[in-house]
Amino acid sequence: MARPRVLSGIQPTADSFHLGNYLGAVRQWVTLQETHDAFYCVVDLHAITVATEPAALRRRSRVAAAQLFAAGLDPERATVFVQSHVREHTELAWILICQTGMGEAARMTQFKDKSAKFGEQAASVGLFTYPILQAADILIYQANSVPVGADQKQHLELTRDLGQRFNHRFGDTFTIPEPYILKEVEKITDLQDPSAKMSKSSSSPAGILDVLEQPGPLRKKVMRAVTDTGSEVLFDEENKPGISNLLRIQSALTGTAIPDLVARYEGQGYGTFKKEVAEAVVETFTPIRERTEKLLADEVELDRLLAIGAERARVVARHTMAEVRDRVGFLPSL
Repeated sequence: MARPRVLSGIQPTADSFHLGNYLGAVRQWVTLQETHDAFYCVVDLHAITVATEPAALRRRSRVAAAQLFAAGLDPERATVFVQSHVREHTELAWILICQTGMGEAARMTQFKDKSAKFGEQAASVGLFTYPILQAADILIYQANSVPVGADQKQHLELTRDLGQRFNHRFGDTFTIPEPYILKEVEKITDLQDPSAKMSKSSSSPAGILDVLEQPGPLRKKVMRAVTDTGSEVLFDEENKPGISNLLRIQSALTGTAIPDLVARYEGQGYGTFKKEVAEAVVETFTPIRERTEKLLADEVELDRLLAIGAERARVVARHTMAEVRDRVGFLPSL
């Protein structure tokens, strides 16, 4: 019996993944490769929806891929590739754009948020339509499920709508994917502002724990994380959002239930607690950082692994697109 297929992607828009990326996406991808036919891509086409510098994009694409392998993705068990290496993504995106209403696209909250941040005049058409490219990324591989964070649920709903619309109009073509959401790590927040999600685009450097950061700075950031009044280590999101966030982080990294952590630190205060949270972060990230550095030191081998993944992905994408072209009514290419 064939394994269910899972697909997800990550943008190469920073020099390192952060803790939220790792817990909310990468770590679960590693687990899913054991039970699913896993397809994971570095979505460099999505990265250019905002201004990018070519050399930085190339560097960050390799850094992103290296971190995926370093975190535990196995090129023998998972198809890991760079989005732009499979040209069928953009072909299917155009076909889906032609099936999408303007109002439907305009309702996407991430476009509203980003255009408000950068100014509507600065927002590109690519930024407006990128949820449709994201739909193409998913549908072209006939994915059964998609690991998504809470902020991506709306985009997956659009994917489902577009897949169902195409199937209704042209005949059964696409698998309609279901969301795969890991709820317990959905709310990793900024260390300096526990009311905000940990994010490269909105957090200050002091609020983000980077996977490739050295142990010293990582420890310092955890020790300086915003805490709350009092000295008890309690999980109380309303009155102790900073401590609650650190408890979530330690629980996620160590596998220890939050009530057990609260019992462990009873009467000990914040100092001991923060030191142990910091050690959990360092112990998790140090081997990933070391493996990433080793992979980046041999670009030829890293590019070879990505080429293998891209070829595997193309086989599936070409098959889907051949069917899509025929159903839409395009003439066959001789």
